Amino acid sequence: MEFGLTAVGFNLQNLEAALQAGRKHTYLPFSLHFFESLSSTNQTLWNLLNQGAISGTVVIAAVQSAGRGQWGRQWISPAGGLYLSVATSFDHKPFDHKIEANESYQLTFATAWGIASQLRQCGIDVRIKWPNDLVLNGRKLGGILTETKVNKGQITQAVIGVGINWTNPVPETGINLESWQASQDIRPISCLEMLTSKVLLGIESGMECLFQEGVNILLSRYLELLTNIGERVYVNNLSGTVVGVTPQGNLRVDLETYNIKELITPEIYIEPGTISLGYHKSSV
Repeated sequence: MEFGLTAVGFNLQNLEAALQAGRKHTYLPFSLHFFESLSSTNQTLWNLLNQGAISGTVVIAAVQSAGRGQWGRQWISPAGGLYLSVATSFDHKPFDHKIEANESYQLTFATAWGIASQLRQCGIDVRIKWPNDLVLNGRKLGGILTETKVNKGQITQAVIGVGINWTNPVPETGINLESWQASQDIRPISCLEMLTSKVLLGIESGMECLFQEGVNILLSRYLELLTNIGERVYVNNLSGTVVGVTPQGNLRVDLETYNIKELITPEIYIEPGTISLGYHKSSV
């Protein structure tokens, strides 16, 4: 199903064709909604859900005027980027699986791993920066914002927002995919519709991994692509090493402390938003 505004530079028919060609399963019944300009794809999708939209509903915008990032940050969303949100509900199949309110980062991890895997299959060496960034050549290619609705301590609905740099201008710490492709003299992603299909297929495959194979399998795959493993960080002026993440999304860090006789490395857990790993150095 399609509705919304038809974009001059975006062809929904091409997107649907790319999705059909790439799908092995129809885990999410994608319903596509495209708009030239929105304040926020996440907010628009929440509005649609309140009006009866179902799991698998997708909102795509050419431009966002008030895009949101993690922890209330603004997500700059100029023309040329990909901005979309996907809805999932957890009270019926295939998502009749319970997720506790404090485990919402499992959805972010599933999305990050799924999208990165899809792009890596195209020869694009996308990796993940904890907790929710997609990186290419050490610079930010995109980000993920997961918002949830909770009832009795369990997530009932989620909206997963994704922003990917395609041809839009980016800051020094960012990279857009078209510039990278030009620098590599390859072009595995030929158009914005193809990129959109890879992102949607990635979200679908990530959710399928989480709900069919379980969070432990998902986390092991997420960690394989995580750029932060082995990274040195400083917490309260103590040096530590990133060793993993927990199912709740916390960063696992081995801190190095000394007593008179020996080096002690207690493991601590750091919540998202309380440490900034950055793109060049790590600090709290």
